[in-house]
Amino acid sequence: MLKALFAATAALALTGQAAPPAPAIQLYAFECGKLQEDLSWYNDAFAFEGQKREFVAGCFLIRHPKGVLLWDTGLTPDLIGKPTPEQALATTIPDRLKALGLAPAAVTYVGISHYHADHTGGARDFPDAELLIGARDWEALRALKDNHPRAAPLAHWRSGKGKVQAVPGDLDVFGDGSVQMLAMPGHTPGHTALLVKLPRTGAVLLSGDEYHFRENRARRGVPKFNTSRAETLASHDRFEEIAKVLKAKVIIQHDARDLALLPAFPKAAE
Repeated sequence: MLKALFAATAALALTGQAAPPAPAIQLYAFECGKLQEDLSWYNDAFAFEGQKREFVAGCFLIRHPKGVLLWDTGLTPDLIGKPTPEQALATTIPDRLKALGLAPAAVTYVGISHYHADHTGGARDFPDAELLIGARDWEALRALKDNHPRAAPLAHWRSGKGKVQAVPGDLDVFGDGSVQMLAMPGHTPGHTALLVKLPRTGAVLLSGDEYHFRENRARRGVPKFNTSRAETLASHDRFEEIAKVLKAKVIIQHDARDLALLPAFPKAAE
């Protein structure tokens, strides 16, 4: 009798077993626009003269028990329905986040790898979020006139209406080492990359614009428009050492091949 009861209880426990809980940290990746680029601008040793390529603007959302970080915000929503020969955008970030049941107000932080418009374009849709940006980039932005195209996407924060954390070096975003902004100056004075340590996937290193496409990474290329060649090369060294030591999955944010290494939105890397 007891044996039968035990067997029945065991069977019930087996069939009614709850699914394992989702990992505490999740990383979502999605495209925030497309850009047609002349590659000759991206290597000051003339490696890609006469070549062109389509870039994507990669955006990333990290869910953490202590909040939600949106990393980079792609092209301006003004492009929707009004593409140019160089840039196009299909949908806004808030519309994408509806698939996750998230409203803009749920985003705790908007992290900006650097001040270029293809990384700041959608920021204005998240006025309640705290802006995280490299301190030297923030100084450069604050020095601009209000009508400057580079200033416009972050006007809410430049006006003092939004909370800003100007990051002078590295930043442990949630205080537990799982999500870290990493100082990688050179592309711009306050350029940063993002390290995300996931429970199952392991370390993921998001490039910002440390590199723009795989072939230029292989050459340690320096774009002609970077603000410092010496700082860029030093940041290349740091980026590659971190990737090697942590065995990190590197995601070059403008390279569609790298974006495809992460689960297709709305699935998450865990």
